Amino acid sequence: MAEGRPRRIDKQLSWARRLSKLLLEPKDRGQLITLLRNASERHILDTEALSIVEGALNISQIEARDIMTPRSQVVMISRDASPVEILKLVTATPHSRFPVIDDDRDNVIGILLAKDLLSVIVRNGDFDFDLQALLRPVVFIPETKRLNILLRELRTRRNHMAIVVDEYGGVAGMITIENVLEQIVGDIEDEHDVDNDDDPIQQRNESTYIIKALTMVDVFNAYFGTEWSDDDFDTVGGHVVNKFGHLPGRGEQITIDDRYEFTVLRADKRRVHLLRMVVKPDEAVSDSEAGND
Repeated sequence: MAEGRPRRIDKQLSWARRLSKLLLEPKDRGQLITLLRNASERHILDTEALSIVEGALNISQIEARDIMTPRSQVVMISRDASPVEILKLVTATPHSRFPVIDDDRDNVIGILLAKDLLSVIVRNGDFDFDLQALLRPVVFIPETKRLNILLRELRTRRNHMAIVVDEYGGVAGMITIENVLEQIVGDIEDEHDVDNDDDPIQQRNESTYIIKALTMVDVFNAYFGTEWSDDDFDTVGGHVVNKFGHLPGRGEQITIDDRYEFTVLRADKRRVHLLRMVVKPDEAVSDSEAGND
């Protein structure tokens, strides 16, 4: 009898392990997420780690068209643009990569990297360059491409950008590897972001400012001497979004009071995070008002 007890115990443990596996092993993605959330509630997994894991699981359900920058908001460079025009465009935007087009916006012939442009200017010692010689190959993907597959392909090809095309071959938008990664880890700070410890309004040059969308309207008024009402909106972001009439995406622009030109630098599907504002000189405002007369 004594010799049989270990066998019975081993058999019972074996059944317990099998039962535990059946109860705990998730059968699908939904059950897995539920288990992870339960682990987070029991402080086995921290909130940030849970968010990243959920993001990694969710990208297999998201298509390129869901997060791409729409065609209308993509900053493109014409092949026929002069070196001066190209330099002005590159330095006026926060982007580092630019699709280059031939005769229209559906014909993307290459990608220009700002660092390649800077390198050739420094090497030649002047502002004259051959745009065609600087172009990198274009990666075209369909609107329906799943993000998990896209991420793998971009990493394999060592590309950071892809042009999204519709079923007719026309350009629908653009997507970057940063866009995909943000679906996993959240917003990625860039050189245009303002740290939490910094002032909500930062002056970059004589007329350009970087402004947090959550800056209070009364703070904005005190800084710029404006008289915007805070009856309906407490923040600058709320005021600007109201003027748009919709939730704007990155790169969208609007001018308020004929003087304050806002560009959305960072936004997600819920709200605007960061704005660039250019204050037009009084002369430009006067000319605009005169033209309206």
